[in-house]
Amino acid sequence: MLQLTVNTLDPEPFCRLSVTDYTPEDKDVAIFDQNGYDMCPVEIAFADRNGFIQTHHRKTHIALRQEWMVHEPTNVGAHFNHCNLFERKGYRDEARDQLLEWTKANPMIWKIVKIKPKWGLDFSVDYVDREGNVFEVLHWEWDSFNYSEVIDKRNIYESKLIDTDWNDAAERLLKRKDEWYNLDFFAQSEWKCKYFGIEPEQFKMVLWE
Repeated sequence: MLQLTVNTLDPEPFCRLSVTDYTPEDKDVAIFDQNGYDMCPVEIAFADRNGFIQTHHRKTHIALRQEWMVHEPTNVGAHFNHCNLFERKGYRDEARDQLLEWTKANPMIWKIVKIKPKWGLDFSVDYVDREGNVFEVLHWEWDSFNYSEVIDKRNIYESKLIDTDWNDAAERLLKRKDEWYNLDFFAQSEWKCKYFGIEPEQFKMVLWE
C-alpha cells in the first residue's frame, strides 16, 4: 500500500545569497546536467548557503530531491523503483552577481547563470515475479518551469496513483504484453500512460535561458 510523505515542493525558485570561501574550478562545471536535476559542485555550494537540502540520487548523483510516496519494501511483485519530487534552482540577487563576476575568469559559469528554475514529479513502479517476468509497470515524469503547473499535476494524479492496485495493474499489463513490449521507450511510455488514464510524460526540458 502506498503512503504519501509530508514532503512538498518549495515554491522559491532562486538561490539569492552568495557563497564564501569558494572559487569554482573548471572541473566543478564538468559533465553538466542540462536537462535534469543533478547538481554540479557550484550548484551544491549555493544550495548549502541558501538552506536547500540536497540528497544523493542513485548514490553518485546529487539533487534537490525528496521522496513523494513510499511503500513497504518487497522483492517480488510491484514495487517502487523510485518516487520523487525534484527541484532545480535559478540564481538572483547577490548570488547572480557573484556568478557574473566569476564568468569574467571562467565562461563555463554561464552554464549556472542561465539556469531556469524547474520542478518535477517522478513516479516509477516496476514488477518482478518468480517466473522471471520483469518490466516497468508505469514510469511517469512531469517537469515544468512553472511551479503552479507541477502542483496542479500533483493534485490531479496523486490520488489516482495512490489508489491503484499496482500488482493487479501489472498482472493486467502482463496479459497484454504483446501490445506494448516491442515498442520503443517513448512509445511504450505513451501506451502505458494512455492505458492508466494519465497524460503523456513531459521531461528532459533543457533548463538554459
